[in-house]
Amino acid sequence: MTELPRKAAARTARLAALPLGYAGRQAMGFGKRLGGKPADAVLSEVQQRTAEQLFRTLGELKGGAMKFGQALSVLESALPEEVSAPYREHLTALQDSAPPMPTATVREQLAAHLGDDWSARLVWLDGAPTAAASIGQVHRGRWRDLAGGPEAAEDREVAVKVQYPGAGEALMSDLRQISRVARGFAPVFPGIDLKPLVAELQDRAADELDYHLEAEAQAAYAEAFADHPDIVVPAVVTVGAEVLVTEWLDSPYSLAQVIRDGTQEERDHYGELFVRFLFEGPRRTGMLHADPHPGNYRVIPGPDGGLGRLGVLDFGAVARLPQGQLPEAMGRLIRIALESDEESLVAGLREEGFIKDRIEVDPAMLLDYLAPFVEPADQERFTFTREWMRTQFERINDPRAETFTLATKLNLPTSYLLIHRTWLGALGLLSQLGAAVPFREILEESLPGFAD
Repeated sequence: MTELPRKAAARTARLAALPLGYAGRQAMGFGKRLGGKPADAVLSEVQQRTAEQLFRTLGELKGGAMKFGQALSVLESALPEEVSAPYREHLTALQDSAPPMPTATVREQLAAHLGDDWSARLVWLDGAPTAAASIGQVHRGRWRDLAGGPEAAEDREVAVKVQYPGAGEALMSDLRQISRVARGFAPVFPGIDLKPLVAELQDRAADELDYHLEAEAQAAYAEAFADHPDIVVPAVVTVGAEVLVTEWLDSPYSLAQVIRDGTQEERDHYGELFVRFLFEGPRRTGMLHADPHPGNYRVIPGPDGGLGRLGVLDFGAVARLPQGQLPEAMGRLIRIALESDEESLVAGLREEGFIKDRIEVDPAMLLDYLAPFVEPADQERFTFTREWMRTQFERINDPRAETFTLATKLNLPTSYLLIHRTWLGALGLLSQLGAAVPFREILEESLPGFAD
């Protein structure tokens, strides 16, 4: 698959067929069980084949389909082990790769959005993409700075991010269709309510398609972290409506590879740098990098090949925080929950709009419900694991649990929507890594209200 399929009917048909394919394989599996094949072997086979079709299709279609698949890949650590094991390979494959578009299409996009003389500045472009994602792909190139005249021209290595033609149309169409068929995915991802995930992706779509907005955010981050010893954000070189050129980040692999086969030392080191970036970013820039996807975080080994720095890419999904920082109440309420001050916690959540007027909640149950946000800060070093993530997820999403009923009484204020989604995604990534992180120390340094 080398082009972004743009015909809405064709894309819709492929997406709509995914739940039907699962149903067909389930029926075939039932026949095999009648024929004497063990139930667990049949279930594993059905899940494996479903994963192959689902994530191959999402990756090939790109657009909103792939964006949805990548979002699911971060949630993989919350799935029960018997479900996640068959899917893990296919889920994590989406975190680092996608089929490319033709070179001719890339050149057409460069001419349309950088001008017909683009080749005078972009003097070399690798024909093969170094990365391909949901709405665009990245090529390595060499940029010639001509500001000082031809005699003073200097070349530098750059990353050229090119949006797929028709990506906006495909993105919105896919997300609308996925929202309609999300219920059909329920047997594939038990316990995960997919509709809110799709709705949040729809809300962010317009910002992610705007490369000028992305360039503005990345430039701010690059300046803010220019002197940081452990975090690297490439500077912006130039931008067009559907082309973004930034400095090249030399990195052999992303956190997706550390998740697959990293040592415990690597998992802990890069997990800590990830958390530090996540919370230092708002303090330094007034923005929150809201796409905790392993492919966006690149490992930069040290001079000796050992542990090094963490590079950060893709600033299309960024929350511009109204107060210029994470809410002070957020840190204060986590601290109150740590101290098990039930009365102050309920009062604080009510004041922030999490508990609406005339809604009564059980304070003890509320403390239990907030465990995923509180437990990591309750120890000097907290070890994130898939088992911990699954326990939290099942406790909150099990209809038989008391905390499930509590969830229906709580309200998530609009100002916290993206913060909440980013926090959960970050917990998922850290649980995939299996990292031990000084979470409390980082919150004390960078989360307003927590250390007060």
